[in-house]
Amino acid sequence: MTAAVRALRNRCFSRARSHTFERQFSRGKEGLPLESKDKALVAARAAHDKKAKDIIILDVQGKTTIADYFVICSGESTPQVKAIEEHIESKLAEEDVRFLRVEGLRYCNWVLMDYGDVIVHIFDEDMRAFYELEKLWIDAKRIEADSLTSV
Repeated sequence: MTAAVRALRNRCFSRARSHTFERQFSRGKEGLPLESKDKALVAARAAHDKKAKDIIILDVQGKTTIADYFVICSGESTPQVKAIEEHIESKLAEEDVRFLRVEGLRYCNWVLMDYGDVIVHIFDEDMRAFYELEKLWIDAKRIEADSLTSV
């Protein structure tokens, strides 16, 4: 196998390996594994703390191999989107959960935070209205923002 083929193969399978690693080795404060739903709830509550709008958690287990949960929310301005991203990162870091990758920080109109089994999408309002990501996952189970305080 040539070096180029080996490198390509490694890139293709690195996403699956990192997803498995994240599931196995994310730890909460008590040292126990932090479940996917718990990560999504921590992220959604952190977004709520920073006054994010229209927070939705989508349970996409069994519908895609990308992740188990999507957290989708909006900010009213670029500074608010950035503040939401930073707060989510810090709250999950308190739970000893680190992101695999963050995209979109340069312009902050759509920030994607990849935690392996949970993906957080933070949009500005115009970008969210344009892409309507929730409609792509219309059949996914939803946890609305109203239930964040009771769950």
